[in-house]
Amino acid sequence: MISAKERTYIPAQLEIKWENLEPLYQELSSRQINSVAELEQWLHDRSELEAALEEDFAWRYIRMTCDTTNEELLQNFQYFATEIEPKIAPYNNQLNQKLVDSEFVNKLDEKKYFIYLRSIKKSLELFREENIPVQTEIQLEQQKYQSITGAMSVHIGDKEFTLEQAAALLKDTDRSKRQDAWEKITDRRLQDKQPLNELFDLLLVLRHKVARNADFENFRDYMFQALGRFDYTPQDCYAFHEAIETAVVPILREQAHKRQEALGLDALKPWDMDVDITGKPALKPFQNGEDLVDKSIACFNRINPYLGERLSIMKENGLFDVESRKGKAPGGYNYPLAETGAPFIFMNSANTFRDLTTMVHEGGHAVHTFLTAGLELNDFKHCPSEVAELASMSMELISMDNWDVYFSDEEELKRAKRDQLIDVLKTLPWVAVVDQFQHWLYTNPDHTDAQRRDAWIQIYERFGAGFIDWSEHSDAEANLWQKQLHIFEVPFYYIEYGMAQLGAIAVWKNYKENPEKGLQQYIDALKLGYTKTITEIYETAGIKFDFSADYVKELAEFVKSELEKI
Repeated sequence: MISAKERTYIPAQLEIKWENLEPLYQELSSRQINSVAELEQWLHDRSELEAALEEDFAWRYIRMTCDTTNEELLQNFQYFATEIEPKIAPYNNQLNQKLVDSEFVNKLDEKKYFIYLRSIKKSLELFREENIPVQTEIQLEQQKYQSITGAMSVHIGDKEFTLEQAAALLKDTDRSKRQDAWEKITDRRLQDKQPLNELFDLLLVLRHKVARNADFENFRDYMFQALGRFDYTPQDCYAFHEAIETAVVPILREQAHKRQEALGLDALKPWDMDVDITGKPALKPFQNGEDLVDKSIACFNRINPYLGERLSIMKENGLFDVESRKGKAPGGYNYPLAETGAPFIFMNSANTFRDLTTMVHEGGHAVHTFLTAGLELNDFKHCPSEVAELASMSMELISMDNWDVYFSDEEELKRAKRDQLIDVLKTLPWVAVVDQFQHWLYTNPDHTDAQRRDAWIQIYERFGAGFIDWSEHSDAEANLWQKQLHIFEVPFYYIEYGMAQLGAIAVWKNYKENPEKGLQQYIDALKLGYTKTITEIYETAGIKFDFSADYVKELAEFVKSELEKI
């Protein structure tokens, strides 16, 4: 079994209840600090407490998402959100203030603590007592998205499917079966269109209130600060969207024409985008969840034995839940366990190729968790998403050279690689759409449902609307945004996928040119956690933190040239 780092400050068996936590926060608040060494000890003690709380919260979230129908698991999650977090918040602000007011803070190692102290100062700047109950309410409301979507299922033939399982039927070579599956999935989503609209309306009001309380004009501007976006601005995001539109969308339009011709269709419909254009059945890279985990361990072992060992450790410790089932929350994630130093991987496998890429993606996050586990302070491990997603998206591409573990047939392996590279390109416009939509949502907080619908369609169609003929399915097109969990649960966490996707292409390019050096640079970058700026971390990986039109074009053309070689 994995053994968590030994505690030196908090009790070994600390039950997470406020009456047990408050004395620890009071001690940290009142402790006399008389030297740099004592200040560093205080930082370590605070870090230990925060790691214990993070891991406790992680397990509450994991268990709740594994079974959204279990009322007790929901209440355990809500207890932390309502009884622990709101009481911690003022203490955290007090501790942040104590740190920056310390006469010894300027004597700390500047290189070591620069990023950490920058984040602390930003938190102090943004903290408002009146936002504590609002943020508690937001957290409770956000969870309702999981409950609503986790309950969705469809009947096809005489079987009941989760939406993830039913989506596998969109790869069927029989077009009528694909259409039937798509229509059933879409109808089921549209049944809950109104509850999800109402949920988002409430979240919008609450988030705008948080921003106004913190003296920001809108939630977009607030979140750029709250997410610690020190390296780019909203205007940079708009420029990135434009670069994607000019450099990536035309390549995907070409691919869509090829698909349409290969399938012999007058127009591509929503159910025509996942089927293989060779007319062959859908790729089946594994048999079941256990087979997926075992093959992924073998794949990672081939890249580097250290990587495979990390996934083996997770398997031995029951840190995977990969099968799709009714009542399980949708999506997939890698959740770091702050004390244990290992993560939990959650996903909804339906035995498809997409599940393979999800697993290697989350496996990249998992490796990152292990590589940062030994960093001195818990906060050093809290990477911004631009770095976290670089870990996962790079692994999707690095792992491709070892996908023969999943595919013994050479033609199937080529199909898989081709699909992956097209998906890499498809990620970029979708990221631009979701990000630009969120800019619009929060800079127009008084919008109506009808205006939101129009804004979504206008933005989506600017980036090609998936190159699909939506003329007979306008409601489905207008409702696509509701599929994106991030819009409900982690607002503004999306542009990072685009930045990291570019970075991942550059990491893969380095890896192809020199596998040993490319992999080592990638690992060295991940080991830094968040102890350097994003730019410095990317440089350590041997790449640039750059999303200019020229760089987007250069990397998109590289992917296109690799596609043509397959």
